Amino acid sequence: MRSLYYHTISGLFILFVLAGCATIPGNRVGEQVAPILPAYELTDSELLNVSIRVFHPGELPDNSNDRMGLSPEIRQAEARFAPIHLKHTLQRTGYWGAVRVVPDDDIGSEVLVRGKIEFSDGETVALNVEVTDARNVLWFRRIYKETARIEEHYGTEPERQDTFQDLFNSIANDLVLYRNSLSLSEIAEIRQVAELKYGHSMAPDAFSDYLSMTPDGRIFVQRLPAEHDPMMDRVEAVKIRDDMLVDAINDYYDIYYQDLWEPYANWRKFRQEEVSTLRRLEREALAKQLLGITAIVGAIALGATADFETAIRTQPLQELMIAGGAYSMYSGFQTRQEGQINKDAIEELGASFTAEAEPLVVEVDGETIRLTGSAEQQYANWRSMLKQIYARETGLVPQTDAPPVTDPVSEDWQP
Repeated sequence: MRSLYYHTISGLFILFVLAGCATIPGNRVGEQVAPILPAYELTDSELLNVSIRVFHPGELPDNSNDRMGLSPEIRQAEARFAPIHLKHTLQRTGYWGAVRVVPDDDIGSEVLVRGKIEFSDGETVALNVEVTDARNVLWFRRIYKETARIEEHYGTEPERQDTFQDLFNSIANDLVLYRNSLSLSEIAEIRQVAELKYGHSMAPDAFSDYLSMTPDGRIFVQRLPAEHDPMMDRVEAVKIRDDMLVDAINDYYDIYYQDLWEPYANWRKFRQEEVSTLRRLEREALAKQLLGITAIVGAIALGATADFETAIRTQPLQELMIAGGAYSMYSGFQTRQEGQINKDAIEELGASFTAEAEPLVVEVDGETIRLTGSAEQQYANWRSMLKQIYARETGLVPQTDAPPVTDPVSEDWQP
């Protein structure tokens, strides 16, 4: 009976501890991560343009306790918020040319950043980030993780200081470190390949001889167009129009980001505070319920192991222990009910956030583009229109949607 008593108590404790454990992937970033800045102002020939694709929202946690207060709508908003804030972080470093957020893979990108939200609950964020360049060279693929302290939710500022700024600075620094390992000739090659890949996407037949691919998937320049080649000049003109659309989309992304900032910051802050309170209440409830179980099991053990005379003599004590244990368990139940109020508050915060984070609708040249799940298709339609424009200007027959030079590194990476 005594063995049963100890096993009951230890088993309950272990189950509670395991129920509260969540495995979050990734390497934790450091504290107070400072951005790497150049020692001098870089020239245009040293700059690379960066395209950051809207992140994959990932999946919500399977555990209902970990999932409380979260929703697919919040994740969709975070999938836009994270790349936009990363864009602003990169722009402040001085190492890059144009940094844009794109709704889909940018064929003409010089550096392409793709990401997936592995975990996000307002307190901890884990982002899976892959970076490649136009040559199909993988710069890195890493999972960054940060758990915010309560005080980090205060003193934030749009475009400059996020609750998880150490994480964003860490991503930006890794980009800078790889970029600094490139020679000027490699930077020039990346820019040339990006330009020719974009031309290939407009007119595959006309640009098919300019690029080649090694067996391991690396793209390189086979030959360059003649100087002032009219086909290339028209590609550059079309690319300018494409960039203008992407810039317009980014203007609306920035408006969305600004509108999102306050409700999202408040949601993360309050959710962490609510979760912290909930954990304290759970601990108090566990302690009270364990105390109650201890008293009840102890009373049963006392009566079962004693002889008849002792059992009769200690019966009042047994009854007192059982009554006290029952009261302690009831008190623990009441504490858990108080915790349920906090759970409900978290759910309400999530619902309030979702209501404020409405989908983004933009107008571009009289066409309405809805920047939600269908934004990628809308952007694909726009690029199809650009092919028609290029065909009209060059007299070429419009091509079907044959893919440009493939990018197996990105294809292998499944978010």
